[in-house]
Amino acid sequence: MQSIYYFTQSIYSEFMTTWLTKDGIHSSDELLKWINDQNKNLKVKIKKIPLEQSDFWYYDRQSGVIKNKNDSFFSISGIQQLRKEKIITEQPIIIQDEIGFLGIICKRINGIIHFLMQAKIEPGNINKVQISPTIQSTKSNFMQKHGGRCPAFLEYFIEAKPNEIIVDQIQSEQSSRFYKKRNRNVILLLDNEIAEPPTHKWMTLGQIKHLMRFDNLVNMDTRTVLSCIPFSLMDSDEMQLAEIENKCQDRSLLRSMYGNASMFTLKDIYHTINNYKMFNETQIRLVDLFTLKNWYMETDKFVCKEPYPFTLIFCDISIEGREVVNWTQPLFEAQGMAIFGLLCCEDNGIKKFLVKAKPEIGCYDGIELGPTVQHEVTEKHDEDIISTLFFDKLTSEKGIMVNVLLSEEGGRFYHEQNRNVIIEIQKDEIQADLPNGYFWCDFKTLNFLTQVNNCLNIQLRNLLSLLEV
Repeated sequence: MQSIYYFTQSIYSEFMTTWLTKDGIHSSDELLKWINDQNKNLKVKIKKIPLEQSDFWYYDRQSGVIKNKNDSFFSISGIQQLRKEKIITEQPIIIQDEIGFLGIICKRINGIIHFLMQAKIEPGNINKVQISPTIQSTKSNFMQKHGGRCPAFLEYFIEAKPNEIIVDQIQSEQSSRFYKKRNRNVILLLDNEIAEPPTHKWMTLGQIKHLMRFDNLVNMDTRTVLSCIPFSLMDSDEMQLAEIENKCQDRSLLRSMYGNASMFTLKDIYHTINNYKMFNETQIRLVDLFTLKNWYMETDKFVCKEPYPFTLIFCDISIEGREVVNWTQPLFEAQGMAIFGLLCCEDNGIKKFLVKAKPEIGCYDGIELGPTVQHEVTEKHDEDIISTLFFDKLTSEKGIMVNVLLSEEGGRFYHEQNRNVIIEIQKDEIQADLPNGYFWCDFKTLNFLTQVNNCLNIQLRNLLSLLEV
């Protein structure tokens, strides 16, 4: 576990102020026009092809994976989950051992913290350009292994000083698609003079939060980085809290952020997760991709015989303005929309969230905390009382605070958009004795756990990033 930094009262006040500020040096309308103009002017060509037509990617019989000729970047392997030597799940999975940067630069402008956000296209994005971190780069990219340009602003993250660092976390990504994949989530607060290039715009946190309510506009990488802002480590006092509370619409969320994490809840969570790690009897093994019994290669894709959340496709891609402008690569193509749902309630004036310990086949530690509901399109609904309540509320449209379609990682997934839903209920709608693996947590406890590597999965972190105070 890395060091945990503690921050001054002024930093807390500044981050709450930027969250509550809905207009920065650019209006939200100007930011929307900027993104729309980027989309209109950008030329993109993506064509699905058979693997054999790629001059860079191939199936390596010796290792049993689809890889590239440089043996870098990432590869596609087979993976199996077994119990007592019986296969219970098998699928393709992305192997990407390197850790990349997901980094945002912040700066005080006119006394308000602004975030330098990028209009960036990824090949799998459903709508081309989305609002991305200042830098979003794999290690292969910034080491220029593929001959592309070095990403702008990289030097600030490589040379960051301790007093500039607000966030520096290694966090997991989609563990149903990646094998033990993690990225470095970083936020820097700088005093440097930083010019705003045409590809980037300064925004307040409040503006980014507002733009998150538009379908497929703010990308996954932005959401995970912002979820790491360490509000639980920022000191504040009663006077500051009262001042901020007068400006808030959701005062129960503000109170949920204030004070110390719940030691009782933390112990309960760790006890459950550690029991899983210690006593879980399933095994994971990587295998030759083409030995998966239920998967086979069609003309231009690798598919499962049964309904599955994704297929593996191969694409020839041309995009203006990227570090590399033309390339081929594999992508996982979604077969529908998943639902990621979070139930919350007000308990004695404090907002609490219902989370669930979630094992996944590619998870670095086997299990992390996930949202109340994490339902893939081809899966059957869980039949416990909590999942049933969630879907009843969603169907009746009762208590919905957030309901938005958001894209997943466009660099590896093709046109994957999932429904992100937050629903407020009355606490007494759920029995006090929760089913095994569920926990009521206030925001500060979840935010504290976010400061520790590999505790909250990306679906939960993304949902928490959507909250509005």
